[in-house]
Amino acid sequence: MNYLLKTEPGAYSISDLKRDGETVWDGVTNAAAVKHLREMQPKDRLVMYHTGDERAAVGTATVVSVDAKDPKVPLVRIRFGKTVTPKTLDRVKGEPLFRDSPLVRQGRLSVVPLTDEQYQWMTKA
Repeated sequence: MNYLLKTEPGAYSISDLKRDGETVWDGVTNAAAVKHLREMQPKDRLVMYHTGDERAAVGTATVVSVDAKDPKVPLVRIRFGKTVTPKTLDRVKGEPLFRDSPLVRQGRLSVVPLTDEQYQWMTKA
C-alpha cells in the first residue's frame, strides 16, 4: 500500500526525517487517520507532505514497523527515502488522478491512502 503523511514542517519536516533517518509516527488522533496507521505494513511506501504555507508533497519514506497493540495510538516507525520535486496542492487538485482522493476531498485528514498511480505521480521528477 501507499500512504501520504501530512506534517507541519515547523514541527517535523522532511529535512528532520532525513537527518534522523528513522522516526516513530505518532500523535495522530483523527479516527480515520488512525485507522490508516493501523492498516500499514512494513515496506509500505509513503509520501511526506508539508502542510501550512507550503502545502506540497516533498519526499518519500517507507514503513519499517507497526506496533498497534494500542489500537487508539498505533506507533508506526518510518525510514527516510528521498526528497522529491515538490508537488503543490494546487497541482494535485488539477490532476485528474486525485479527483476522488481524500487528499482533495478531506483536506484535514493527516494520513491519506494513495493508489500506485498517485504515488508514482507524486514521486516522479
